Amino acid sequence: MLSRTFASLRPLAPSIRHFSAVKLPADSNQAQGIGQYAKDLLEGKFGDNVDASVYERVEMFHTDSVMCGISALALKTNAPTILREEALTYADAKGATVFGSSAKCAPEKVIAANASAVREWDSNGTVFGFNPSIPGHDAGEFGHNDFYPVVMAAAQVTGQVDGKKALLAMIALDEIRGRLAEVFSLKSYKIDHVVHGAIASAAVYGALLGASVEEIESAIGMAVAHYIPFRAIRAGKQLSDSKGASAAISTEAAVLSVRRAMRGFVGPKDIFRNPEAIFRFFEPTTGTGKSKDNIDITLGNKVRWGPGPSPFNLILSHSGDDFAVMGMHFKLGLYEHQSAGALEGAINALVNNPELVSGGVDGIAGINIIAYEPAFGIIGDPAKKDPKTRQSADHSMAFIVSRILQKVLKTGKVPGTMDEAWMELMLSPYDYGKDALYEKDTRALMEKITFSHGGPEYDAKYPDGIPTAIDITLKSGKVISSGMVMYPSGHARNATADLKKILQHKNRMLGDIVFQDRATVDQFVNRLVTMKDASAADACSLYDFDFSKMKQHDCIDG
Repeated sequence: MLSRTFASLRPLAPSIRHFSAVKLPADSNQAQGIGQYAKDLLEGKFGDNVDASVYERVEMFHTDSVMCGISALALKTNAPTILREEALTYADAKGATVFGSSAKCAPEKVIAANASAVREWDSNGTVFGFNPSIPGHDAGEFGHNDFYPVVMAAAQVTGQVDGKKALLAMIALDEIRGRLAEVFSLKSYKIDHVVHGAIASAAVYGALLGASVEEIESAIGMAVAHYIPFRAIRAGKQLSDSKGASAAISTEAAVLSVRRAMRGFVGPKDIFRNPEAIFRFFEPTTGTGKSKDNIDITLGNKVRWGPGPSPFNLILSHSGDDFAVMGMHFKLGLYEHQSAGALEGAINALVNNPELVSGGVDGIAGINIIAYEPAFGIIGDPAKKDPKTRQSADHSMAFIVSRILQKVLKTGKVPGTMDEAWMELMLSPYDYGKDALYEKDTRALMEKITFSHGGPEYDAKYPDGIPTAIDITLKSGKVISSGMVMYPSGHARNATADLKKILQHKNRMLGDIVFQDRATVDQFVNRLVTMKDASAADACSLYDFDFSKMKQHDCIDG
């Protein structure tokens, strides 16, 4: 039965260069199929056929995430600090370790702590859930690369996962959550995007720990039936710790579900076809049956509570170079991902019009940002022009753009190239600290910013790109226009930025916050970027450093 569910699939379109995948049809048990996929990939059943470029890309995303995480801890951010301290109270000799400690703790607590740290700056990788080369894979759900601590915890628990296998497990995790993001839009139903990552985490953690397919199915069933977070987590004018810790808390629950399933707890089966789970509840599919009152509940030709398929087919790559991670995006500094187009436009305007800075803040009469939905309605919301917390500032396009402009206006010097500008003007954690929030030039620039909705022309181009334009009007009356930006630096489809060079700068910027000297920063980063060659023992100690010898800082948030 499972062999029919787990069918081989060949390339679907000329744009897919060379890949091989499995298809989990809508009328199959996809929870079991996901579990089988994770086990088969990690046990080598598909052969050693993942392209080297995929390993390199996930290694880059993982390194980026770790540097985000340890710098958030160094600056004593609230949620990561609390969750790290909490994890350290759950001693477990067979467990895993939090960043900067060799003490073994309960793996789900360690994962919550490390994933929270990774996400805190909102500066790690992003997925848009858009892959038009595969029919039906264009739902456009976004998400972030918050889940690598799941793999590292499993490596520490087993002691048998070397660096290459750990990276393969990260590829699998990104593949599952990335492809789910392409077929089911959680945000359309006000459900937080971390659910897809929790499902992937349950599958991959279970596979690494040797769970059976049925145990992984139970864990996924528990995660979906018991632990669905809603977007209330990130609603409101001033955001809270829950926003940054959402992935951490959901993944904690997913890994705990795996541990329970492996002890014999049986969770809901076949959760993707369950008519009362989120997938068919929000996107009903054809079935037959009666309601609890024995009355047909029909939506068009769809019977609401009867048996039926899930709302989607799911395609998961196992070989070649067309994996979901290859379509994910880097943030070149600290900013909400939907601001990337506006930042690229502003930097482009500066580099090509260096006279823009000659009049300082007072020389700018106005700035209009033309954006798409959802950026226009979310981070372009006029209510977010007065952020009072770091979490709100990094979701305010007005603040983000003003902050990067004030840097160059203050120095009066414009970098000569786009890559140099991204590095020299890169937004750091200090750009969102308590002093930066009310810095006068930043606030003055924010008052000059207006937003326009680009309409259908812009909306239609997202999430393929990040269609944004910026018009800067000088006091002289001259208007400097960026034109529409589609693929800003860091975007998977951008072909101009020197990504490795810019990310090296970012890693050093964040590492300088943590370590006492640049040599130690480079040594730690090198350990991460050469992870593919690490033995199982070296993989277990990848996150080790002396937490007590970090640079000492006051809490960035005051």
